[in-house]
Amino acid sequence: MTSHRTVSYAVLMTTKGTPGRVVRIDDETWREYGELCAAEGTSRADDLRRHAHARVEAWRKKQAALRRLERLNDSES
Repeated sequence: MTSHRTVSYAVLMTTKGTPGRVVRIDDETWREYGELCAAEGTSRADDLRRHAHARVEAWRKKQAALRRLERLNDSES
């Protein structure tokens, strides 16, 4: 059984000044993710931030490579 809470994140800021985010993850997965992160010496929030940063960085690199290829193709035309 899941619990339901009403939370307003419109004005909630974390201690580091970043806005809070809402994600939907089932209770069992969230609990086990917490255990996994604790075993690795990190927090769920830090692990999620690092994952998001890594994904965005990979995407940016891919976009830059695609732009370079496009410029090369345009110069060959």
